[in-house]
Amino acid sequence: MKALSFPKSHRLLRPADYGKVFNDVQLKVPHRNFLILATPNNLGHARIGLIFSKKNLKLAVQRNRVKRQVRESFRHQTDLPGLDLVVLGRQGLVSLDNQSVRASMDDLWRRLRKKYAQSQPSRAATPDTAGRGTG
Repeated sequence: MKALSFPKSHRLLRPADYGKVFNDVQLKVPHRNFLILATPNNLGHARIGLIFSKKNLKLAVQRNRVKRQVRESFRHQTDLPGLDLVVLGRQGLVSLDNQSVRASMDDLWRRLRKKYAQSQPSRAATPDTAGRGTG
């Protein structure tokens, strides 16, 4: 069970942490009900921050339910790359049940990994090809 814990080191805690993600977005993973913004960190593990507004989920119990589901889904993602993530809630969340939230988040984590993997080879290939002559 220790591998699936959710320590403070895996959370965005300070406003500066959130600001870093908002000011330097490297990856965006959109969904009908969620948006994930991500920027690389040098920690070797992912950190998550959650933003669910009263505009989209009027009652605190609704916001807390969705946040619980998202945190639980994140906790089970042991192979996420070293990214700072902000999960934003969009309209229509109130109509989703727990199973739908979990399925949506599982899809978003899969798409995040795929986008991150696609962004990495281009960065890694650039230094290798820079030393080779073309003419």
